Amino acid sequence: MSVEILNGATIAGFVEDEEAFNSWVHDRFAALDEDQDGVLSYEEILKQLQCLRVFETDFGIDVKTDADEVAGVYCFLFSQFDRDSNGVLDFEEFKTATKRMMLAVADGLGLLPLQMILEEGSFLKKDVEWESTKLVP
Repeated sequence: MSVEILNGATIAGFVEDEEAFNSWVHDRFAALDEDQDGVLSYEEILKQLQCLRVFETDFGIDVKTDADEVAGVYCFLFSQFDRDSNGVLDFEEFKTATKRMMLAVADGLGLLPLQMILEEGSFLKKDVEWESTKLVP
């Protein structure tokens, strides 16, 4: 983990750099595709969603959550990503969903710089690394 400063423009800039964004999404897709079948199943995506612990913590403090409610939210999210409703995400569906999520985070952060603790390998950390390469002449 590291402490970094970023804002919405950092994320938006990374997403707009098609070469960098597509490369990162491709690597992320490959890492999530545990059985290497070229698509992401609900189970493969569920592991990633559970790692985020969005519903299990409140400002980093564990809270009791209804397991059925959390499962319902994850199921709904997957259905939003699975545009053709075939039960799996192909690369294009994953890329589109990732882009939408990242731009939503960028919009939520706004333009004021924030200091955040970021995990190595996270998409926010990748954004900061990408931006730092643009700052060096």
